Amino acid sequence: MDLQDHFRMLARYNRIANERLYQSCARLDDTEYRRQRAGSFGNIHALLNHILLGDQIWMSRFKGGGHTTPGLTTILFDSFAELRSAREKQDAEIESFFDGLEPDFLGPRAQLHEQPETRVPGANDQCRHPLFQPSDPPPRPDSRDVKPNLRAASIL
Repeated sequence: MDLQDHFRMLARYNRIANERLYQSCARLDDTEYRRQRAGSFGNIHALLNHILLGDQIWMSRFKGGGHTTPGLTTILFDSFAELRSAREKQDAEIESFFDGLEPDFLGPRAQLHEQPETRVPGANDQCRHPLFQPSDPPPRPDSRDVKPNLRAASIL
């Protein structure tokens, strides 16, 4: 399977994941859907807007545009129904884009097996890309600094 096939597969997966996410969110009443929550963007509606905005930005960049980035807290759509419709259109656009890629879009070496340096290493895989090189192990605590777990010790 070449790299472009992987992108096509991921585009389909993205659509399916978004369909499931929006199905779940559709079951929430509006108060729960918009309730302020700890974490990113304050509520579910704002988070879904952010995810859609991110996909729009990336698709624009893939097509050669997207030189400016709007505020990442931008609310694109005020209603859930409008947001869901836009999400469905965006997912269809993503799939269509990756289905229609020219064979050389990713370059002449777009075969995964030809580029081990770009693969995420598996358990028995050696990867040459510096991003995937193991870092130095974390320093081990001095044994004098380790406090015994008395509860665990009493069970033994």
